[in-house]
Amino acid sequence: MGRHVVVGSGQVGPHVARKLAERGHEVVVVSRSGRGPTGLTTVAADIVDPARLTEITEGAEAIYNCVNPAYHRWLTDWPPMAASFLTAAERTGAVLVMTGNLYPYGPVRGPMTESLPLAATSPKARVRARMWEDALAAHRAGRIRATELRGSDYFGPGSTDQSYLGDRFTVPLRAGKTIRTPWPIDQPHSWTYLPDVAESLVVAGTDERAWGRAWHVPSGPPLTFRQLGDAMASILRLPSPTMKALPWPLLRAAGLFSPMLGELAEVRYQFIAPFEVDSSSFQQTFGVGPTPVDQALRATLGR
Repeated sequence: MGRHVVVGSGQVGPHVARKLAERGHEVVVVSRSGRGPTGLTTVAADIVDPARLTEITEGAEAIYNCVNPAYHRWLTDWPPMAASFLTAAERTGAVLVMTGNLYPYGPVRGPMTESLPLAATSPKARVRARMWEDALAAHRAGRIRATELRGSDYFGPGSTDQSYLGDRFTVPLRAGKTIRTPWPIDQPHSWTYLPDVAESLVVAGTDERAWGRAWHVPSGPPLTFRQLGDAMASILRLPSPTMKALPWPLLRAAGLFSPMLGELAEVRYQFIAPFEVDSSSFQQTFGVGPTPVDQALRATLGR
């Protein structure tokens, strides 16, 4: 068993760290606060400092980028962080395993596969695309070994208030109140279960077949907000919830006062038309599929 460095203690990092520990690996969790899962080694560090990140990563088989700056800070925060990860991977020889997303593709028609060009033109999507392009170039040049795992919107145990299916969804559902969503409630949309994200990252970090390309995290069939609300209500033995989408002009106005709401325009295309992930390549290569929806929702609800 080897040493693995997990950077980030938000939605994804703790799941990755626990799965690695369960497999018998030595795990070090790095975050600015020094927080991490109980029983594992944790380190407080500013990962923008490549010398410090390199020091922590020495002797590791893999380093996992599970960091996610606030969305409105991507343009300023991501470039120095990404550069630090590349430096640490090159200096130590650790495999760089990146937690990616689907933004770099931009608006597409039909199911998304990893063969799509990174054609998005919005500034934040280009930042994420450039991160992978730089890592892939370094991999092809023989300087590092790298892979990226791309998922859709997250849900599951440990999800934060950034999750559309987190407390903002489940609290009114449990209380029998109207669930208000920022997006249309009847558009099919792919969702990615957090433990599946972690499992995919761990597989990719320990299997050389994953290196040198990007993969889609195993994700279930697209589901609408209404379908998810009905499924959760059934699990909780509650009536189907009442749901209403917030008017787009209202959200745009609120964005003048909230940095996060102000960023919604950049991802609106993902929710006003069908948005589907094809993860068959990863599933067929590694024999890892998505957690069944009912099982994932039960865990999300604590059932």
